[in-house]
Amino acid sequence: MGGTTRRGFLGSAAAAGGGVALATPQRAAARNGAAPQTVAVLGGGVAGLTAAHELAERGFRVTVYERKALGGKARSMDVPDSGTGGRGPLPGEHGFRFIPGIYHNLPDTMRRIPFPGNPNGVHDNLVAPKEMLFARSGGREDIRIPLPWPGNTPAELTPDEIRRALTSVLDTAFNLPLHEALYFANRFLVFLTSCDERRDEAWEQMPWWEFVRAGRMSYDYQRILAIGITRNIVATKAEEASTRTVATLLEAFAFNLLGRGADGPLDRILNAPTNEAWIDPWVTYLKSLGVEFHIGWTVRDLTLDRGRIAGAVVEDPGGARRTVTADHYISAMPVEHARRTWNSAVRAADPQLAECDRLETDWMTGIQFYLTERTPILHGHLDLIDSPWSLTAIAQAQHWPGHDFPADFGDGTVADCLSVDVSEWDQPGILYGKTAKQCTRAEVAREVWAQLKAALNDSGRTVLKDSVLHSWFLDPAVDGLGTPNPVNEEQLLIHPTGTFHHRPRSATKIPNLFLSGDYVAVPIDLATMEGANTSARQAVNALLDGIGSAAERCTVTPLYRAPEFEPLKRHDRTRYLLRLPNLFDVG
Repeated sequence: MGGTTRRGFLGSAAAAGGGVALATPQRAAARNGAAPQTVAVLGGGVAGLTAAHELAERGFRVTVYERKALGGKARSMDVPDSGTGGRGPLPGEHGFRFIPGIYHNLPDTMRRIPFPGNPNGVHDNLVAPKEMLFARSGGREDIRIPLPWPGNTPAELTPDEIRRALTSVLDTAFNLPLHEALYFANRFLVFLTSCDERRDEAWEQMPWWEFVRAGRMSYDYQRILAIGITRNIVATKAEEASTRTVATLLEAFAFNLLGRGADGPLDRILNAPTNEAWIDPWVTYLKSLGVEFHIGWTVRDLTLDRGRIAGAVVEDPGGARRTVTADHYISAMPVEHARRTWNSAVRAADPQLAECDRLETDWMTGIQFYLTERTPILHGHLDLIDSPWSLTAIAQAQHWPGHDFPADFGDGTVADCLSVDVSEWDQPGILYGKTAKQCTRAEVAREVWAQLKAALNDSGRTVLKDSVLHSWFLDPAVDGLGTPNPVNEEQLLIHPTGTFHHRPRSATKIPNLFLSGDYVAVPIDLATMEGANTSARQAVNALLDGIGSAAERCTVTPLYRAPEFEPLKRHDRTRYLLRLPNLFDVG
C-alpha cells in the first residue's frame, strides 16, 4: 500500500473516531456549567501539545500558536519535490526518534492518543530494536551488543558474527585495562550512593571529565566513557558537562537494562515516520477535543498589566502583528525563542526568567541518506565512537513494517533511509579538515558519508557503497553553512556545570503565566521529549492550583530510584553535612 494512501487512511480513520475511544473523566469532572476558561499555548512542540492535551481533557478552551510546524524538533517532514508516480515524498526529520524505557510521562500520553487498531493508542507504534553497535574506525572491531527483552530475542548470530563479537570483546579488554574498567565502576558506585544534596551541589558543579578522571586514562576510556557518553547522550563536551546530569541518565539506563522501574525496553523507536505514527494522530485527537491551532504565527512579546499577562503579541503568516488574549498563557517554546518574548517588565515580575539567559544551547542536527539498497548494518542504533563529529545513526526501513520503501516513497528506487545525528559541529572532519559549521551543506553531507564509511567499511566488509547513495536531506533549520555566520533555528539545550540551578519552575510569579519546555526544572534533567512532556504536566498542575480547580492533577512520574540504595544515600547525607567524601570515593 502506498505511503500517501496509508497516511490518508490513518487520518480519515482517526477523524472518524477510529481506534480506541479513550475515556476522559477529568474533562467531565472539570465542567461545572460555567464558560470554560481559555488558555493560549505559545508553541506547538511536544511541550505545547502535551499542555493542550491535558488542558483540553479538563475542559479548558485551548488555542495553540506555532511559528513553524506542529511537533517541533520531534516532527518528521517531507523532502520537497521527492515523491513521483503517486508515491509519497521521502521522509526527513530533525533527528531520529529515541524513546527509551526510562521515560514514563511521555509514554502515558502516547497511550491516550487514539490510533486505528491499537488498544494502547500510538504507544503501540513503538518497537524495540534488537541490538546496538559501537562502530570503531581504523580497523578496530566493532562492538555489537544485543538488547534482550521479554518477547524480544536478539538476532541469531552466524559463526562469523560470533567471531567478530569475540574479537571485539578481546579488543576492548586489551585496550581498556582492567584497572580502568574497575575504576569507572567505582566512580559510578560513588554517584549511585550519593545523597541528593551531594548530587545537586558537588556533582552539579563538577565536569564529567573530571569526575571519571578521564585525563589520566587511555584513549579508549576517554572516547567511550567520557567523550562518547556526553556528546551522544547530552550533546555537551565532557570537559563541561555536569556530572549530575550525565550520571543521572546513566543510572536510569542501568536500571532500565535490569528491568527495574522501566516503562519498556531500553531502546524504542516508532514503526513509521514520526508524524504518521504519532504527531498527526495526536493533532487529530486534540482537534476532536476542541483545541484550535494557528500555524505560522510567531510570538513576539508578552504584555504585562497590573501584574498579569494581558496579551501575547504575535505575528501572523502575513506579517501583521496582533494581540491575542486568554485567561492563562503557557509559554511552550524552546528557551532560546521563549526568552526573546520576555520583555523587561515581564522579567522584573519574576527574576527566574532572567536566570534563563544563563542556559546554553548547542547544535545537534540530523541528516538523512536515502539508499537504493537496504543497509546490512544491524537491527538498531549505531554509535560511531571515533568519528570526529560524534555521529549516531539508524537504518529505518527495517523498523517500518507497514511500508514498502520503493513503493511508498520517492521515485520508486529508494530502499532505505539512514538517519544520522551530528552531535559535534565544531571539530575538524576527516575529508576537508573543516568543522561542520565551516562546510557548505553539500560538504557536510560528503563529510558525514565519509565518516560513516570510515567506521563501517574498515573491518573487511563494505557496508556502505557510494553507488547506492540516492540523495540526502539536511535539516532546513540549519542555514548559512560555509559562511561566517551559520545559524541553527532548532538548537538543543545543553548541560554545562551549574546550569541546573538556573532552570526555572513551571509556575511563575505572574499568576497567569506558566512555563513548559525541556529547559524547565524536571526530574529527568535532560533536554528530551520526556522533559518537555513532564514540564507541560507541571505547568498544567500549577495552573489548576492557581485557580483552585477540582480537576484531577496530571501525574508526574520521576525517574526510578532503587530502594536498596536509599539507606546508603541517607548515610551519605550525614557524611556530606559533615563535609566528608562519599564512603566509596577513594579518589
